[in-house]
Amino acid sequence: MNPIIKVQELQEISEKEKDLVIVDVSNGKEARYNYEKKHLDKAIFVDLNSQLADIKDNFSQGGRHPLPKIEDFSEILGKIGISKHTHVVIYDDKNGANAAARFWWMLKAAGHKKVQVLDGGIQKAEQSGYPVNNHKVQPVPVADYPFTKWELPLVEMDEIRKTNDLIIDVREENRYLGISEPIDQIAGHIPGAVNFPFPENLNPDGTFLTPVQLKEKYTKLLKGQSIEHVIVHCGSGVTACHTILALDYAGLGNPKLYVGSWSEWSRNENKMATGANVD
Repeated sequence: MNPIIKVQELQEISEKEKDLVIVDVSNGKEARYNYEKKHLDKAIFVDLNSQLADIKDNFSQGGRHPLPKIEDFSEILGKIGISKHTHVVIYDDKNGANAAARFWWMLKAAGHKKVQVLDGGIQKAEQSGYPVNNHKVQPVPVADYPFTKWELPLVEMDEIRKTNDLIIDVREENRYLGISEPIDQIAGHIPGAVNFPFPENLNPDGTFLTPVQLKEKYTKLLKGQSIEHVIVHCGSGVTACHTILALDYAGLGNPKLYVGSWSEWSRNENKMATGANVD
């Protein structure tokens, strides 16, 4: 299944598919409030912090958005009505660059087949005339989702320390260069990482570039490196999934995700952080 779905395609299936779950995973302080004011018709809300991550007090252990335990995520999927047969369409208010891509990755890693991210997010849907309202939507729970391991490749901090793989840092250039750091304690980047900010995946209107365009961009970046030897990270393992989504959309496969990302690395290896400002 194509990992990206266009608004028109969603409009065509929204009234036909019986087992369709549309999910708003916009993130931020006002996300729940914004959802309650306005969301796509029949969309349920999923929270990044409480449902798609197991956040610890100490970010040096797993970063700002560690993956939840498999059994917890299995239960969450059941509670929001997702079974093995459900067609899941995910969107957010950041063109899929926020938690939409993360939820997509998690479902794919759980072995789910029918999952797509809405191209352009809620903004594009509204512009295209997709019905939006503030109606309350109650999920219809099903049994816990049956999976026992993450099926997409992951990498831990210890492997990052000794790897020869290509490491792609998808944060904005100023954060990568150590010029600024709005979230984590120090600025800089993992030694050897190359910078390819995730907005490079998008057109000016927030929709994804075509698979052909994405493939051309990433083929140049990878320089012959096989996808099995590529690691993608960001600040906390969320926007990195946007780049993994783009690579999948381009037909290049799924690289390894470093979930801990800069939020974990910078709290453990700050003396090894190239360009780091530790003052």
